Amino acid sequence: MALKPDIIPQMDELTTVQRVAVWALPVLFAITVHEVAHGWVAKKLGDPTAMMLGRLTLNPIKHIDPIGTVVVPIVLMLMGGFIFGWAKPVPVTWENLKNPRRDMALVAIAGPLSNLLMAILWALIMKLGFVIAASMPSLAWPLIYMGGAGIAINAILMLLNLLPIPPLDGGRVLAGLLPGPWAWQLGRIEPYGLFILVGLLATGMLGTILGPPMRLFEGLLFGLAGVG
Repeated sequence: MALKPDIIPQMDELTTVQRVAVWALPVLFAITVHEVAHGWVAKKLGDPTAMMLGRLTLNPIKHIDPIGTVVVPIVLMLMGGFIFGWAKPVPVTWENLKNPRRDMALVAIAGPLSNLLMAILWALIMKLGFVIAASMPSLAWPLIYMGGAGIAINAILMLLNLLPIPPLDGGRVLAGLLPGPWAWQLGRIEPYGLFILVGLLATGMLGTILGPPMRLFEGLLFGLAGVG
């Protein structure tokens, strides 16, 4: 679904250590900024919980989940498949929000929107790498590799989180748009959301669902970066 290590010329020639180094920064930024975006919007809408707990920071240590931020991305990278991960969720106290149903939807959509902006930024970094490749190849290739990885991880996080399955962001956005009784019924799915996601992944249906938009989105961003 997302960028595989051999999509960029010479990426398959990197050692395992080099691949981890290429993916580390894009993954950490993608996950960290995603969570900070949730907390920042919540604060703007009246809930200072994330700020009070020190979670409105780009320091990845405050957001790292040992399994979701470190183990899962590294294992998936070594397996050569698509890469995703997660951080510790930023806490939101919905009672503090001025309009809880609407504002929870706004808080939720902030995460995927941050991934969209970061994907565009990594595409521009990748383009810069191509521009300086002839004159400064030792700097250019790291930028190209990390740019490609940044596009991939942010694309998959954005699209995956937009699935309308609680507790993913898309589920919370949908709950904010639905009438009260329907939103309540949707909320009842939340305890089973992870199992639904794992089931979709295990059966290959997740790839079927996300594959077409993923290819379209990555194609646009790689085009912006000058890969065509």
